[in-house]
Amino acid sequence: MTVPDGYSYIPARKIAAIVTHLEMTTRPAPRPDPPGAWTLRKVETPDLTWYRELYRRVGEEWLWFSRLQMSDADLAAIIHAPLVEIYALVQDGRDEGLLELDFREAGQCELSFFGVTEKLIGSGAGRWLMNRALELMWSRPVGRVWVHTCTLDHPGAVAFYQRSGFRPFRLQVEIADDPRLDGTVPRHVAKHVPIIE
Repeated sequence: MTVPDGYSYIPARKIAAIVTHLEMTTRPAPRPDPPGAWTLRKVETPDLTWYRELYRRVGEEWLWFSRLQMSDADLAAIIHAPLVEIYALVQDGRDEGLLELDFREAGQCELSFFGVTEKLIGSGAGRWLMNRALELMWSRPVGRVWVHTCTLDHPGAVAFYQRSGFRPFRLQVEIADDPRLDGTVPRHVAKHVPIIE
């Protein structure tokens, strides 16, 4: 596939992101846990309203929108699948982080969604959650774990994943309708991504 160099026009009412895919094929050395009073709770057959609310609280500022636009049936088909595991990071009795692991493809695990709420960014909770994610993913007979993130995400996301042992292997450009313009997420979020009408 030939991709032209230079600038590409993005139509109004759209957003564009550079997506970085990262992987690891061997389990990395464990990293020490930061101090914090967090626990991890596995959520069996997650309630759709609960899932969407936590997904929104964790990802709204980074324009996570794909799961918010899914029908109940489509969302349930993923998060209730036997080889998909959903966890919540809990602090002070409240769910403040989301971890979703997808083992549906034999021999590998996709770290489908990973993040903590805004109030926990910078607290060490993300490192603690990643340590749990790596333990869970590599506890299965897998030879590869992978994740993707994009330029809409926290600016430190790629470096965080690399410090965790992932290495980049592919870049893509993703173009989508701006979810702030159809009411999927509030118009005031993600100020780092301008709205072009």
